[in-house]
Amino acid sequence: MTRYFTPDTFGFLRDLAKNNNREWFHANKARYEASVREPALEFITDYVESLETLSPHFVADSRTVGGSLFRIHRDTRFAKDKTPYKINTGLHFRHERGKDAHAPGYYVHLEPRRCFVGVGLWSPEPKVAQLIRLHIDEHQDEWVGATRSARFTTNFELGGESLKRPPRGFDADHPLIDDLKRKSFMGSGQLSQAAVTKGDFAEVLTERFRAADEMMRLLCDAVGVKF
Repeated sequence: MTRYFTPDTFGFLRDLAKNNNREWFHANKARYEASVREPALEFITDYVESLETLSPHFVADSRTVGGSLFRIHRDTRFAKDKTPYKINTGLHFRHERGKDAHAPGYYVHLEPRRCFVGVGLWSPEPKVAQLIRLHIDEHQDEWVGATRSARFTTNFELGGESLKRPPRGFDADHPLIDDLKRKSFMGSGQLSQAAVTKGDFAEVLTERFRAADEMMRLLCDAVGVKF
């Protein structure tokens, strides 16, 4: 078993939250590399085999640009908050057919006192969301089984914003109207910092992801990609 992340991973992120400016970051860039970026890239490299046990169609990409590791730099062009850096580390294992984060995928969020795992699609474009709603409607029993089973609900909770009114083509009294009104089709579950810093983190993460197999399969079917 390999230990990738350490208490200083979270220590650096806590310190960054208190000193979120370019001068401090550049003075502590070596610490960022050693405690956050390099462990994350090493984890991604080593996670390829584990990911393949879930599905051969998702990608663990350790490229420093455009890969599975999200950039530490924030896009502040249209944001009121102009702090330059994210105070978390995000890893995203995209579908091989996905061109961006709107494809089905697996996500890991590392942040002091706020670690979690995610599965599914976050805020897909309207035509993709409609495909998913139609698929849920056509496979109601499968969707309920996938998202209401004890195995799923022990590890994940469906979340995200919802439409105020029923989506086009669906009645307000549809038995799954709350799911059909979702803008995102994703589940998330809390993750402890202690779990992240242990040597079996890769195994623990894989078992958490595996609990969402049926949901991920349905979402992949809905958008026409293989699981």
